[in-house]
Amino acid sequence: MKAKKQIGKVTHFFSKIGVAVVEVSDSMKVGDTITIEGPLTNVEQKVESMQIDHVPVLSAKKGESVGMKVSGVVREGDGVFRKG
Repeated sequence: MKAKKQIGKVTHFFSKIGVAVVEVSDSMKVGDTITIEGPLTNVEQKVESMQIDHVPVLSAKKGESVGMKVSGVVREGDGVFRKG
């Protein structure tokens, strides 16, 4: 099993709609399995969809911020890691 790699961090979380804003530090694409981890957070999920400025995208690269649905509560500052 390969080590997980940090690919971003949560900069905002909209709890009412379950959407996290992730500042991408590597690359991320729809279909990736990710974990979001922090002192109080441990969420694992597949990236189902992402948006940049409310426009759906299939991938994001370093420096971009994406909005994505998350399957649990996450917090600002949590790390986003790609599995595998």
